[in-house]
Amino acid sequence: MIRDTTLGSKLWAAAIWFLVGFFVINLFAMIATVVTSSFATRWLGTWLPVGFTTRWYSSAWSEFQLWDVLLVTFQVIAAVVFVSGALGVTAAYALARREFAGKRLLILLFLLPLMIPPITFGIPLATVLYQTGLAGTFWGVVAANLVPTVPFVILVMIPFIEQIDPKIEAAARVFGANTFKLFIHVLLPLLLPGILAALLLVLVRTIAMFELTFLVAGPTSQTLVVALYYAVFAAGVRAVQSIDAMAVIYMVTTLVWLIIALRFVNPTQIVTRAKQQPAH
Repeated sequence: MIRDTTLGSKLWAAAIWFLVGFFVINLFAMIATVVTSSFATRWLGTWLPVGFTTRWYSSAWSEFQLWDVLLVTFQVIAAVVFVSGALGVTAAYALARREFAGKRLLILLFLLPLMIPPITFGIPLATVLYQTGLAGTFWGVVAANLVPTVPFVILVMIPFIEQIDPKIEAAARVFGANTFKLFIHVLLPLLLPGILAALLLVLVRTIAMFELTFLVAGPTSQTLVVALYYAVFAAGVRAVQSIDAMAVIYMVTTLVWLIIALRFVNPTQIVTRAKQQPAH
């Protein structure tokens, strides 16, 4: 491997590292500011707060009814992950194994929700859900989040399915495996890394999905990110520290979900598996 050691190359590398370092420092500074504020008794015009307390967390927990909000958030995530996994893996298998007229166009239609901003289709989607009476309900929030997550699962799973030799499935059929046994004993073990990787990303995406959830959520179907928005912009006077405490709870919740998921799957498997596809 030949490395470019010219002055221009070194300056370019130094500029890139400077920008990366500047971004990382700013990111950690913003997080540190919010965390510090959530523990501050009073913080006005000084480098550090006058004192520290944990009462803002109990205040945020009761004021914003965070237990109910967290419960709804976990229920929405579980429903979206399960339904998008079931629909996405099934559809990906059909698209990977079948050739038919208009297949490329159908895949393009599936990918549209991933390529355009959620707000562009979120407003018409919310209008339909309000007309059907689903908006403002738990299942309305789930349905809205399924629009981008099901195509995402399809996109991730197609390469994983295509790398499995169809002769393996044919051999299982010869030995008497029905469709259910074929999926459970043959396909599922082979596809499990891909399924887990896809559902991990669906989980993180659903936690952070604001636009679609905001447009269709009701008072009893708000997820944590929507509740945080209302806490910041709703009418009335609220302590900044209490809102910052709620933001910290949101960050910790997201981080815990991510750490738990990463114990079971490595997202880089998506790339490595895709590269290992055999030539047809």
